Amino acid sequence: MSTDETQSQAFAAAYREHYWAVSRYVARRTAGRQAYDEVEEVVAEVFAVAWRRRAEHPSYSLPWLYGVARNCMANSVRGQGRRRRLLDRIGNHETAHGTHLVPSPGTDAPGSWVHEALGRLAATDQEVLRLTAWEELDVGELAVALGCGRSAAAMRLHRARRRLREQIDRMGMTVTQEGP
Repeated sequence: MSTDETQSQAFAAAYREHYWAVSRYVARRTAGRQAYDEVEEVVAEVFAVAWRRRAEHPSYSLPWLYGVARNCMANSVRGQGRRRRLLDRIGNHETAHGTHLVPSPGTDAPGSWVHEALGRLAATDQEVLRLTAWEELDVGELAVALGCGRSAAAMRLHRARRRLREQIDRMGMTVTQEGP
């Protein structure tokens, strides 16, 4: 079997194994900001990048795909910003068509203060915390997703957790830690 065939099979296996995890990752981070088809576009771009780089990264680890997804989402957000600015300049924006933005439901739900505290953090701190909490990555996998060394990832996680605690304290909330 040729190298190209082996790489193609590895990509196909990774696609089948990780497609839904990457889709959930993108959907959670874009909830309320993007429509379903836009989420699918980002996921498609993630796997397009993976296909183009199949010779570089034949293992297609999930943390590596999360890192690619982060970059694709950033590109998507920048593109949407350019589109919005263009529409504003030509006067063809949502308000001209009667579209109104409303706050998302459940903002007073239990635990919404956690989201509020998280929302007060820098985007980089939010991403580190979400990768470890939502995606259940350990420090080594976090390092791969962030494209940095293990020590740097551990330090970023430590600092993000500390900043989150500081925000929670500022809000006057009490958090109890479960377990030993």
